[in-house]
Amino acid sequence: MPKKTYDGTRQHALCKRIPTAPFADPKDRHVVGYDEYVRTGGYESFRRALTMAPADVTEMVKASTLRGRGGAGFPTGLKWTFLPKLEAGKDPGERYLAINADESEPGTFKDRLLMDFDPHLMIEGIAICMYACRLTKAYIFIRGEYHHQAHVLEEALKEAYANGIFGERGLINQESNASHDAYVAECYVHRGAGAYICGEETALLEALEGKRGWPRIKPPFPAVQGLFGRPTIINNVETLAHLPSIIEHGAEWFCGQGVESSIGGPPSFGTKLMGVSGHVNRPGCYEFELGIPLRTLVEEHCGGMRKGKKFKGAIPGGVSMGILGPDQFDAELDFDIGRKYNVLGLGTACPTVFDEDTDMVAVARNIARFFKHESCGQCTPCREGSGWLYQLLTRIEASDATTRDLDLALEVATSMGSMPGTTICGLADGNNWATRTIMNKFRSEFEARVRPAHVAVKMTVGAGARG
Repeated sequence: MPKKTYDGTRQHALCKRIPTAPFADPKDRHVVGYDEYVRTGGYESFRRALTMAPADVTEMVKASTLRGRGGAGFPTGLKWTFLPKLEAGKDPGERYLAINADESEPGTFKDRLLMDFDPHLMIEGIAICMYACRLTKAYIFIRGEYHHQAHVLEEALKEAYANGIFGERGLINQESNASHDAYVAECYVHRGAGAYICGEETALLEALEGKRGWPRIKPPFPAVQGLFGRPTIINNVETLAHLPSIIEHGAEWFCGQGVESSIGGPPSFGTKLMGVSGHVNRPGCYEFELGIPLRTLVEEHCGGMRKGKKFKGAIPGGVSMGILGPDQFDAELDFDIGRKYNVLGLGTACPTVFDEDTDMVAVARNIARFFKHESCGQCTPCREGSGWLYQLLTRIEASDATTRDLDLALEVATSMGSMPGTTICGLADGNNWATRTIMNKFRSEFEARVRPAHVAVKMTVGAGARG
């Protein structure tokens, strides 16, 4: 059962400096520079972290049960502990932090909000992570299409360097910090080339190294052998942006938000940025506690369904997660959603909402087109299967298919992906779940677009009988 019911009355840490509905007017947004950030309490958490032993910072993050906000929901503090242990008196060499700011998942625009208006929040989180994990260089891998956001981050980093957050004069490179391990921490912006697959963490590392963005076979895992073969932590923008508030208020405060698991799994604590798009009256990016019902988010905060139409379905967090059906409007947006409502997972928690007039066959075909275009081509089941799915769904949409094509599309989808064990990364799984959930939850729409298939059965009696 939930730890508490959602009350929806509090403005939260991520949007503390970003006016966001329903707590403030989004028209008042502006880029928060270093001086304003410091005036409103910025970098105090970083300074506080420097008074703690790095291991204690990691333990605080572990105690908060902060789960990754990039899609997978893996516990952040636990991921940090996978790094090789430091040996006393021995130089550990280069250790890297890769920040996933790619945000190429269709329907997702939460990280963009932070990079647009409060870049120092993420930068402070980067500094805290680098201190806790003894990381020497950080690379913000930003989506190629985010031209403005890259410029904002570059300017914010210049301010951070000028004020002693990174570099030779950086706070980590001072003997006064509690680790007694002064070293130079550097941070850079690296712009991607617009490939969706580079949102996958190992493909991101390949792109950072100047190679083609192909996912790597694991193991070895990035924490052991990542960027340039060195230990590497990969965290999402929103994940890192949570760190300053956890250091400021403590793990218990963070656990006071969100919900416990209702199915005996790990909890969904803290708040989440939720970018709502589709057929709602007030689309936008909101911050609410994990566990808020989709119906509450849409009807109370997004102004309801557009033109008063009925809810038909919603993709809970990026197209790769699959779809919630018309009877799942009350689904709770937490990390249990996958097992409870037959979707791949919460993903980025950026719902795309569909009304009663939406053609779900066209939705499935369009998603298949996207995955066909973005497959890196490294794995045959994904490279070929994504093309076959797109062809089948195109024929179904054009009413040029038979009922056998429906079964064939489901068969192709089910046999591709890392969970069936046929591909290196999860791109094919996203294609798989999107296709299967839409076809299964809206089966009647697909059946109405195809012709019945009649399979001739030939009867024989004896060896010499003829058909």
